[in-house]
Amino acid sequence: MNRVAVVINEFGEVGIDNALVAASSENITLLANGCLCCTVRTDLQETLRELFTQRRTGAVIDFDRVVVETTGLADPAPVIQTFAADTLLAAQYRLDGVVTLVDAVNGERQLDAQPEAVKQAAVADRLLLTKTDLAGAAEVDALRARLRALNPRAEFAAAVQGEIDPAFFLDIGLRTARTDGVQLERWLGAAGSSEGEAYLGKRLSSGAHDRAIRSFVLWFDRPFSWQTFSSAMELLTSMRGPDLLRVKGLVNVEGERGPVVVQGVQHIFHPPATLDAWPSEDRRSRLVFITRNISQEAVAALFAAVGGLGE
Repeated sequence: MNRVAVVINEFGEVGIDNALVAASSENITLLANGCLCCTVRTDLQETLRELFTQRRTGAVIDFDRVVVETTGLADPAPVIQTFAADTLLAAQYRLDGVVTLVDAVNGERQLDAQPEAVKQAAVADRLLLTKTDLAGAAEVDALRARLRALNPRAEFAAAVQGEIDPAFFLDIGLRTARTDGVQLERWLGAAGSSEGEAYLGKRLSSGAHDRAIRSFVLWFDRPFSWQTFSSAMELLTSMRGPDLLRVKGLVNVEGERGPVVVQGVQHIFHPPATLDAWPSEDRRSRLVFITRNISQEAVAALFAAVGGLGE
């Protein structure tokens, strides 16, 4: 039986290469229920609910995944938050990942002019450079370096004359509680130094929007009680939620058999999930933060303060 990938964009059109079909013998179908504006969360919720209902009644053929294609200037946060805030959708759909396409010809100008473009690149799990065959080598290298500084943990690929391995778009997130170490490292991105990384503002000179974005990892040797960890995150989101662009990581929680997977965007977090076991002997908690105008020291100090109060 063929499996179907349903592609939703804000114009009700399919804008995806046929290579995705070949990735797993899938077909692509066009939704007939009209326009979807991905910047308005309720529209996306209604469309996904209707799609699930139609699948159950046989009005649409079965499918394995939904691809939500936004405009170049869409804020990705509402789309990501939809799958965490709506319990009905969360029971039927799982966010696999965020892929951002960056135009190699116009990318630098877009990053300079549009804060939404910077946010799209910063929160992405994977970054795809397009039109690399139309841009000069130096131009592509400069853009790649800028994106690397902006989002050092994203996987990169380049499309040449529109061609890209479709596997790059698939199986980004964690699928089961038995996820292995390789999958975890890919999802978290390169672990980097346990001491964290320099602020982007210190190693990146181009773009005022870029300098506001910071990416860093916090490591914690001692296990958390769930109350202590959740209190720290609640305090952080209540004070700086709009600037907490993305958080994902593994938390060593007292009494749990394996690490607890957490991920969120701004003030909304997905329900935590406990893995069956730790993938290695390293049982430190590790949290990847992508923030706007929030320093690594400030987040570390908050966790230290909340942890101290809980002792």
